This record gives sequence, structure tokens and C-alpha cells, in this order.
Amino acid sequence: MNEKADKEIIARNRKAAFQYHLTDAYECGIVLVGTEVKSLRDRQASISESFARIVNGEALLYNMQINPYEHGNRFNHDPKRVRKLLLHKKEIERIAVKVQQRGFTLVPLSVYFKDGLAKIELAVARGKSHADKREDLKSKDAKRAIKQEISKRKMAPHGRR
Repeated sequence: MNEKADKEIIARNRKAAFQYHLTDAYECGIVLVGTEVKSLRDRQASISESFARIVNGEALLYNMQINPYEHGNRFNHDPKRVRKLLLHKKEIERIAVKVQQRGFTLVPLSVYFKDGLAKIELAVARGKSHADKREDLKSKDAKRAIKQEISKRKMAPHGRR
């Protein structure tokens, strides 16, 4: 089965790859309450400012914004509450060892539904320096220029170049 076909992506952290060197990625479940699932299905979520931590042997996600369900009632959830992430104990221990090293953190990359269950993709990451970000921009610009030149040459008549 095609992996992309059964993933319904809700939110992405587009800045993560630019701001961090991503090392290991993990897929984990999220503990949701009440109308949070309905809000996620309506794509009412943001993970751009969120991060995860290992606290007392549990993985917790902070600052993930899930807007209150508009057809909900007084039992609607708090939009930025701390959410528990579902990982195996050995995975949590492995992540905890990596994150304890200086400069490493847990960054969410995307939130999606997989086989009807809400999942989040976490990555162990190290922050990039300003010079690293400049280097990435230079290489991206160079690749774009190469693609433009190739497409120009394909569009030009065969007699002239």
C-alpha cells in the first residue's frame, strides 16, 4: 500500500528543516480529548511554535494550537494545553538520551491521520547557526538557477542556444 495514500496531513512545521539539523524521526500518537479530533479533521491546528520534552518518563507536547471546535459546547478544550505523546518506553528512553546532549531538542514535523488515528512526526534536532541557514539559502538559490537554465534550454529552438 502507498504510504502517502493513507496519510491525511493536517499541519506541517515548514520552518523546522530550515531552523534545525534534523536527525532521527519518530511517529507517535497523541492523547486527545473531546472535540479536539473534530477540530483536527477540520484542519484547525498549528505546530509552528510547538516543541516536545521528556518529563518523568513521558513524552509531552507543548504549544500545539488546536482551535476549539466551532460547533462544540461548554466542554470544548483548551487550545494550547499540554498533550501526552504515545511512544514505547524504549523509544522514550532512546530519545531522552539524545535530547540530554547539549543543543538537541524534540521538534514536531507534521500532524496527520493514519488509518483514522491522529499521529505526530517528531524529530530529534539540533539548532542551526546563522551561517548554516545562509549556506542553505545559497544552495537553494543555486539549485533554482540551474533548474531555470535547464528549462530555458529545453524551451529554446534546437538551432539556437
